[in-house]
Amino acid sequence: MIIEVKGLRKVYKNGEIEVEALRGVDFGVSQKEFVSVMGASGSGKSTLMNILGCLDSITSGEYFLDGENVAGFKSNTLAQIRNKKIGFVFQSFNLLPKLSSLQNVELPMIYAGVSASRRREAANIALERVGLTDRAKHRPNELSGGQRQRVAIARALVNSPAILLADEPTGNLDSTVSAEIMSIFQQLNAEGATILMVTHEMDIAMHGRRIITFKDGLIQSDEVVENPLKAGEVG
Repeated sequence: MIIEVKGLRKVYKNGEIEVEALRGVDFGVSQKEFVSVMGASGSGKSTLMNILGCLDSITSGEYFLDGENVAGFKSNTLAQIRNKKIGFVFQSFNLLPKLSSLQNVELPMIYAGVSASRRREAANIALERVGLTDRAKHRPNELSGGQRQRVAIARALVNSPAILLADEPTGNLDSTVSAEIMSIFQQLNAEGATILMVTHEMDIAMHGRRIITFKDGLIQSDEVVENPLKAGEVG
């Protein structure tokens, strides 16, 4: 298992009020899986993704990432894990506006201390994987929404992370561009990437091989997708 959580609980405190966002969650994800996570607003799926991405701590339970129990790690160790083992793709792209596509993709490697020549080479390879070699020098405002998301995916991949976490990666995109992004995800998964993707759209979720649905901080269902949609198909 590349991801394994046991008895995962997360409680947020607001003064005297406690909100239990996750109420004892157990599940695992194997290497090379493509898992979609669904659920209504407030169901716990975003809290889960923040914990899996080492952006938030757990209240109780265990979380193993690539065999390591990350629950007790200090902040500097968690930062290293985020940079080297996890690739993030966000709904809002999170690109730096003054940097070119290539420079945005290079950022995780700068934090990892990679030399300039290796950064440039790896960033060009990552852009090639998402079909954006010809946009390497363009800034985000010179790119379409779909192109910006592809740059974000290239940035997420550039350090060869163990897992790719995508939070509503098609949320700001139309159906045609969404299909392009899902095609990239499916290709990356076919090449061996492990992907966990939050989405509220069933037709997007059906591109994965498994759908976990959350409700009120618990897993409501965990089902294999017998016939995943191929990007471009209509469910």
